[in-house]
Amino acid sequence: MASSTIDESLTTFLKTYAPNDVSAEADAVKASQALFPETSYTDTEKAEIGQWLTTASHLASPSEDAAKSAERLSSLNTHLSTRTTLLGAKPSIADIAVYQKLAPVVSNWSPVERTGEQGYHHIIRHLDFVQNSPLFGLKLDDKVTVDLDNILFKIKPIDAKAEKERKKKEKEAAAAAAAASGSATPTTHTGDAAPEAGKKSKKEKAKEKVQATGEAIAGTTTGKPAGASEGRKKEKKEKQPKPQKAAPVEKPLSPALIDLRVGHILKATTHPNADSLYVSTIACGDLPGTDNTSEYEGQVVRTVCSGLNGLIPLEEMQNRKIVAVCNLKPVTMRGIKSCAMVLAASPRVAEGEDSHKGPVELVNPPAEAKAGDKVWFDGWEGEPEAVLNPKKKVWETVQPGFTTTDALEAGFDVEGVPQLSGEGESKKTGVGLLKTSSGVCTVATLKGATIR
Repeated sequence: MASSTIDESLTTFLKTYAPNDVSAEADAVKASQALFPETSYTDTEKAEIGQWLTTASHLASPSEDAAKSAERLSSLNTHLSTRTTLLGAKPSIADIAVYQKLAPVVSNWSPVERTGEQGYHHIIRHLDFVQNSPLFGLKLDDKVTVDLDNILFKIKPIDAKAEKERKKKEKEAAAAAAAASGSATPTTHTGDAAPEAGKKSKKEKAKEKVQATGEAIAGTTTGKPAGASEGRKKEKKEKQPKPQKAAPVEKPLSPALIDLRVGHILKATTHPNADSLYVSTIACGDLPGTDNTSEYEGQVVRTVCSGLNGLIPLEEMQNRKIVAVCNLKPVTMRGIKSCAMVLAASPRVAEGEDSHKGPVELVNPPAEAKAGDKVWFDGWEGEPEAVLNPKKKVWETVQPGFTTTDALEAGFDVEGVPQLSGEGESKKTGVGLLKTSSGVCTVATLKGATIR
């Protein structure tokens, strides 16, 4: 679950610029209600406030690579394209948090970045709304300069009525074309008999109907009566070959392809159909509506099955932070769909020995880490895949490098995956520690263990 706690920098911003002092309130939802007393929030909206506070903390973060930052901004811009505020129309402290993080960055954006064809038009509009609207009432010393006369690319509004009519005509034309081409002839596999003399086949009737419809439409636009074009053959336009889509660029093998995040186990139970499995409800920082998520007590969660029953006491699985793998393809385990994996360490065993006999220890993120925080291996930063392709065996290839050190830190040992070590000056050696923005991930006692 995304934390709804206000960080220190936002507290300072609110104390300085908010219309009334809520700096003593650490909870984001309560602060929102204090700032906007006439606004009420549903449980879902309260959860979204926490989610957006987490997202805001990552915006323009110096620890993020350029590709990830651009992806976050693009996602935010798309979200705001159909909304006045982050929640839709209701103001919240999340809008102020996004403003606080982005205002210094946006101030340095070029006109192209702001309102070019690929610019962040909706982010600019949102920031301008937050800094100037009486709804927020911010008492700002300096505002982001927004020149409404310097818009490089104007986004054309969609005429909803015309768009609906266009889609309707396309649908009718497609249906008529399908009827013309799909009707059976005397030589088709349907075995229909040839039409009687003087009678027209279904195909001919459909073809004439399509032609008559086309002529009627043409008559309304050119002033010519329907049927005026009879006796003349229409010239058929040559079909142009469709341009081939460029093949997606395949990312090189790397542990950075694994989407590792801090997860918060909200509850865990035994699997009803498998003695070795636990079923956990885990918040991983997903936005509402994300595939393979559901809602639990107003929070966006994933259901995760893990083979830890008998290895870790059930009480130790309750209300705790873990590290989750979030881009494996979901699998159904004894009737329950599992949508992530919990990382745990266990001693290395010789080939042929039972690798699941234990002991087992969960990988612990730093105490300050929040659900949804990115987790990465030092020296292996990059953009994870949305979903790992099972056929490419990325997880199976990279996992042997997951290890624990003598200092009980989790890390990635490149020697465990020789094809990643490289050659010459670019050769990688040693162990890259598993980190969040709050610090290094650890285990309790297992040294030199494997993590999976």
